[in-house]
Amino acid sequence: MSAPAPGGRASSAPLLGHEAEPTLFELSSPGRSSWQLPTTGLPEWGLEDLVPAPHRRTAPLPLAEVSERDLVAHFTRLSHRQFSVDLGAYPLGSCTMKYNPKVCDSVAALPGLTGVHPGAPASLTQGWLALLVALEEALCEITGMAGATLQPAAGAAGELTGLLLMRAWHEAQGERRRRVIIPDSAHGTNPASVTLGGYEVVTVPSDDRGCVDMAALRGVLDRDVAGIMLTNPNTLGLFEEDIAAIAEAVHEVGGLLYYDGANLNAILGVVRPGDMGFDIVHLNLHKTFATPHGGGGPGAGPVAVSLKLVDFLPGPRPVRLGGEIAAAGSGDGGERFGWSVPPRSIGRVHGWHGNALVLARALAYIGVHGGDGLRRVAERAVLNANWLRVRLAGVYDVPFDRPCMHEVVLSAATLRKRHGLRALDVAKRLLEEGFHAPTIYFPLIVEEALMVEPTETESPQTLEALAGALERIATEAARGTGAASGAPRSTPVGRVDEARAARTLVPTFDARP
Repeated sequence: MSAPAPGGRASSAPLLGHEAEPTLFELSSPGRSSWQLPTTGLPEWGLEDLVPAPHRRTAPLPLAEVSERDLVAHFTRLSHRQFSVDLGAYPLGSCTMKYNPKVCDSVAALPGLTGVHPGAPASLTQGWLALLVALEEALCEITGMAGATLQPAAGAAGELTGLLLMRAWHEAQGERRRRVIIPDSAHGTNPASVTLGGYEVVTVPSDDRGCVDMAALRGVLDRDVAGIMLTNPNTLGLFEEDIAAIAEAVHEVGGLLYYDGANLNAILGVVRPGDMGFDIVHLNLHKTFATPHGGGGPGAGPVAVSLKLVDFLPGPRPVRLGGEIAAAGSGDGGERFGWSVPPRSIGRVHGWHGNALVLARALAYIGVHGGDGLRRVAERAVLNANWLRVRLAGVYDVPFDRPCMHEVVLSAATLRKRHGLRALDVAKRLLEEGFHAPTIYFPLIVEEALMVEPTETESPQTLEALAGALERIATEAARGTGAASGAPRSTPVGRVDEARAARTLVPTFDARP
């Protein structure tokens, strides 16, 4: 065991579950390091010989000094205190895929992919270009679109790209439209992206079935509407049954249909956005095609478009160069690939060509499943959500109690009125049962909302355990035990004041020179 750190604690001693993990600064001891450099036999160069005086600090950075052993132990202990997709069910709604097949990680780690610099010329990156072209073609087939860009770095970036494409297309028609329609159940990024894209937000309400109110929609449609942003199924987990009528009405006034791909996994291989009438589709590869979900890692939000918008896509795009060029350039007649900028391109939306290893994961996932496998993904996701809907009806409110798609929206409204049990209490108590909390208080149009999405990867046994846990929480509330109000009690951190935590930020160290 190493010597006690300045805070008085032996730095590598095991922690009990209720103990607070010390910071690296508390573990720090002068002179320790977690790295070492070999002796080379070459003369040393002083810092003053390498860095001009105006660029040198007058004092060392206040960094922690810890051994490799303590550093590894610190982060390993932290990882053991976290809930992750590899430990248990993660029923967050509106987030879709959580567990990601490890084969996709293996593909993304292949040296032939990781060892290529993004600035290398096309002649030296033929394998990568072939991969990107294959992925674009697969995404277009899945969505029913004519072309795509792989550049956007995440879903929100894809939304903005789609709106910029919408603007460019209208301007090419000689029009400057001002408004974009979104439903009241939309994801929060939709109105934000509309505003960032320079448009005004027009909100239409949902009807009593949880879908777009057609009368309200027709009441706001005019020649000033650039388009409408929808996800289908919507954030209530319900399929927009009037989508053909919505498309016809929007197209009639010259507007475009934008598809928010957050819920695409509910319809994979069953129906395509392009066949519904959509003109622009963004895809969250981290929500549908095996990118590690959450944790602040890289995302990918490709945007696919109908034929009339292909010329406006960001560039450069990876393309097949054709047989004649292939024969002249390769000498072997093999297919060659290169870069091409669409004639009316809106320009780059990413510094390079997208988050490439995320794209590689997505193509691996699509290839492993094939078309029939992707359809089974959708079918099982929908089956799992409906099993939970039927099982929990009567225990929790089901505001829209009809067949849902990949997620089911429950409500604790009645439980709160009768027993004081809030959606927040349910979420916190569920942590003690070994499950991650579902999404709560969204969609905003549902009181005390609990949005549960089991995805296609959870087994019947896991669904049974999740349903049983939710039933126990409701029963405890009815018996007046108050168990949920103090939850969680078995986690490293108990219930915190989220509002206070958001408003009062505590600096971790003094970063002054």
